[in-house]
Amino acid sequence: MRSLIDILDLSVEELDGLIQTALAIIDDPARFSQCCRGKQLAALFFEPSTRTRLSFESAMLALGGQVLSVTGAGGSSVSKGESIADTAKVVSCYADIIAMRHPQEGAALVAAENASIPVINAGDGGHCHPTQTLADLLTIYREKGRFTGLTVGICGDLKYGRTVHSLIGAMSRYEGTRFVLISPPELAVPDYVRAALRESGIPFSETASLEESLPGLDLLYMTRIQRERFDDLALYEALKDSYVLNEEKMKAAKADMCVLHPLPRVNEISVAVDKDPRACYFRQAFNGKIMRMALILKLLSEKEERRDSRRYVHHLHCKNARCISRTEQELPQAFYAVPGEGIFRCRYCDQEG
Repeated sequence: MRSLIDILDLSVEELDGLIQTALAIIDDPARFSQCCRGKQLAALFFEPSTRTRLSFESAMLALGGQVLSVTGAGGSSVSKGESIADTAKVVSCYADIIAMRHPQEGAALVAAENASIPVINAGDGGHCHPTQTLADLLTIYREKGRFTGLTVGICGDLKYGRTVHSLIGAMSRYEGTRFVLISPPELAVPDYVRAALRESGIPFSETASLEESLPGLDLLYMTRIQRERFDDLALYEALKDSYVLNEEKMKAAKADMCVLHPLPRVNEISVAVDKDPRACYFRQAFNGKIMRMALILKLLSEKEERRDSRRYVHHLHCKNARCISRTEQELPQAFYAVPGEGIFRCRYCDQEG
């Protein structure tokens, strides 16, 4: 079976196909209303979620399927010490497809390698969030009509923002993309993201100034400073109000710039911006449901397994406290070599060993 753990699991051609399916669903939802009749989605959300969980459930119901839900570790056997691998094996007996969110990075990969049904990564810690990126891509396509030649500003928490990491990976594959990475130094993108951009030859700049960046942007992707990712709450308090997009700042932006946000919003976008036609984030939430419908249809129809051609070494140990390899029962350490860098990164969270 096919799973989706990282947005790079999907080729550009597959992304285009998902977008075309999504557009067909928007044009004629009744045509797809019974496509998953008799199928069940297991929504395993071990971390708080509103939009992602409800959009997955709504997507499956709109396809005529059913939903089994677990919300919070306290409502599952994970609270008793059950491993992710065992959870995936058990849930495979009850459902046809799994959507899983987990606070530990790499948890979705472990689930996919132990389940006998497709697994969709609905967010693993601060690592990846591929289905949010599918929502982002459909929004960009519907608003701009293209993916090429765009200057993409990404603002806020670029260190822990899993939506950011997935979006950069996806947009890096389109010709003419340029990134402007806007964050405090403490929340800059991880080294592995920066290294991937350099390796791909994608132009990018890093800055702390939103105001100076706005005039040149085609897209602005705002993100929340995430309290739940900080071990040091004093640092969170110092950084939480770093960026606030308001009506005055929007005056400096292009007339056709699009503002995206994965939500939830705290105070990084003023409510007054909502009435600006360039504010796309609530349309983006709708697009998330549609792209998850398209993805469920694709994964349930494919038998191809997730391929991994990398070779691993097992003598290193991951130092990332949020990595699934630190807690999962008898999970072997595994590191892959980064070409040209002389370093190794963890298979599960991509942090340097």
